[in-house]
Amino acid sequence: MGTPGNTEGWPENNGPYDGLPELPPDWGPIVIPDDPAELAAEAALIRRELRQRARRAAWRRRLGLSRNSHSALRITMLIMPLAVLAALGSLIAVVWPGQHRQPPAPRVSTGGAPGRTLPALDLVDSEAAPVALRGLLPAVILLTDGCACANQVAAAAGAAPPGVTVIAVTSDRSRPSPLPSPPVAAGSVRNLADPAGELRGLVQVAPQPDHPTAVLVDHTGHIVRILPDLTSPADYQANLPQLTHR
Repeated sequence: MGTPGNTEGWPENNGPYDGLPELPPDWGPIVIPDDPAELAAEAALIRRELRQRARRAAWRRRLGLSRNSHSALRITMLIMPLAVLAALGSLIAVVWPGQHRQPPAPRVSTGGAPGRTLPALDLVDSEAAPVALRGLLPAVILLTDGCACANQVAAAAGAAPPGVTVIAVTSDRSRPSPLPSPPVAAGSVRNLADPAGELRGLVQVAPQPDHPTAVLVDHTGHIVRILPDLTSPADYQANLPQLTHR
């Protein structure tokens, strides 16, 4: 054993710390502040890093992982069963026989939600004169563009109660709506054109080659019902009293 003051095996240091081993040169110069409070920021960073390491180590212990284990493989093995369970749950929800599926919408619509109002539109008559559509209400409006449906127009005119105007509308000004066959009383059907297609855009129903689209509007301009492919007045017979009711 060495005697006190014996520095055998230690590098000599004639500096202020004579007798202490030198620090590794890659540490650089070591500055010891006079006030320990100056090291508070560095100490806080070290404590935060130690806490993060402790939390990571705790989670690794909970998951049965260690630094020497195949971490990526174990995490993958944990995630895969969860993904398979989620996929099976979605598949069961789709094919479960007790699930109620929404039935397809009927072709005859009860369009015209409460409060929906026919806008102020000007159509064009056979002499290219503007006609205010709201001035003809209440009305059964038949959109006949692309439809050879003169018989349906005549049937609508025959079923309309007094005071209700039947309006046959086409989008082509140069090709008026088909004349009713058989002929009906003069003035019971107004043939008008909607070159801008505003009515068709309002109801958002594509033209049908064999059936007109019917729009029932009461005296206030409220749309009572929309029928995308009208076959006969029986489709809307129950709605006619609503057109003239005051």
